Amino acid sequence: MSTLSYAARDSATMLRRNLRHALRYPSMTISTAAVPIIFLLLFVYVFGSTLGAGLGGSRYIDYVSPGIIVMAVASGSTATAVSVCTDMTEGIVARFRTMAIARASLLTGHVVGSLIQTMFSTALVIGVALLMGFRPNAGPAEWIAAIGLLLLLTLALTWLAVAFGLVAKRPEVASNLPLPLILLPFIGSGFVPTDSMPAGLRQFAEYQPFTSINETLRGLLMGTPIGHNGVVAAAWCVAIAAMGYLWAKKLFNRDPGR
Repeated sequence: MSTLSYAARDSATMLRRNLRHALRYPSMTISTAAVPIIFLLLFVYVFGSTLGAGLGGSRYIDYVSPGIIVMAVASGSTATAVSVCTDMTEGIVARFRTMAIARASLLTGHVVGSLIQTMFSTALVIGVALLMGFRPNAGPAEWIAAIGLLLLLTLALTWLAVAFGLVAKRPEVASNLPLPLILLPFIGSGFVPTDSMPAGLRQFAEYQPFTSINETLRGLLMGTPIGHNGVVAAAWCVAIAAMGYLWAKKLFNRDPGR
């Protein structure tokens, strides 16, 4: 068996381990989906009539749902960071390092497992949005592109969350580090148009990563103009994924006696 085959076999074993943890302790997966759903209910049923008044006749649920979907992907990073940090602090990683298994398989198992969990939570959020009246007019090609964008965003934020989990000293700290990722969709076009914001805040909102991602997803699902946002969104995702991967790799390869 080649080195690559050993790595693939060990990564599959680690993936099964992470998925079994997720099945035995589903509270983190449920909370990952619950927070965006609560915000969806709050913004549509409590603030929706007021916030939607300035949308020029568009329904607020059709405007806010893409932002909530992006928020669901960001929420998944919390579970990833906590899971990685728990492994590091409980000593299981040190035990794995003494065994004849591929070093990269542990992180690969976490990343692929988190991808599956986050996409499951995101699908649940989309289902609730549809039940509440979200009506995208996307065709099959647009849906495939939207899912591809969400997968790319999930991969990027997952690698960044792995780095958060490796750098944190305790799971409690790891659970707080991804908080800016969850809050950034609020300071963008996810919930209200950036045109309605004060000048300084509007400039930040228009250039931060989640705005281009929100606009691309909204354009794919609702047919609104995308412009250059698609290229910018893809560039942000690739850059975040590369930064997260390199950071996580450096942290994982440091002195194990952390």
